[in-house]
Amino acid sequence: MKATTITKPSIAPEILEAIQPAVEEEKQVIVHCCFAATPSPDMLIRIWPSTVLIDEHSGHRSSLVHHENITLFPYWTLVPPFADFWFTLVFTGLPAGCSYFDLKEEIPEAGGFHVPRIKRNKSDIYRVKIT
Repeated sequence: MKATTITKPSIAPEILEAIQPAVEEEKQVIVHCCFAATPSPDMLIRIWPSTVLIDEHSGHRSSLVHHENITLFPYWTLVPPFADFWFTLVFTGLPAGCSYFDLKEEIPEAGGFHVPRIKRNKSDIYRVKIT
């Protein structure tokens, strides 16, 4: 029997470079949000589809692609009194060079939230407090 040498296939650098933007597009950013407890028995909140992450350096905007435990405009979510209320937002990926970003609810009325200068981490999973 003759021994066979198996060589690992290689991918041309120009092909790797060409597909890199597509790979980065598939990344997602997960933001767990805490709406601080209030004594109000009828506090209502919702999220607008125009909520974005904004890269501090480039201005790149990552779009909201999914939401959990909160309703999307025009519907409302009732927040229980005296308890922090948690919900999760999922966004398209941020650019590789992003080190700080803002979470901003851009809406055509008063009351949109803004969490400035969130420090980027390797996992792209964050916990923020909405005030």
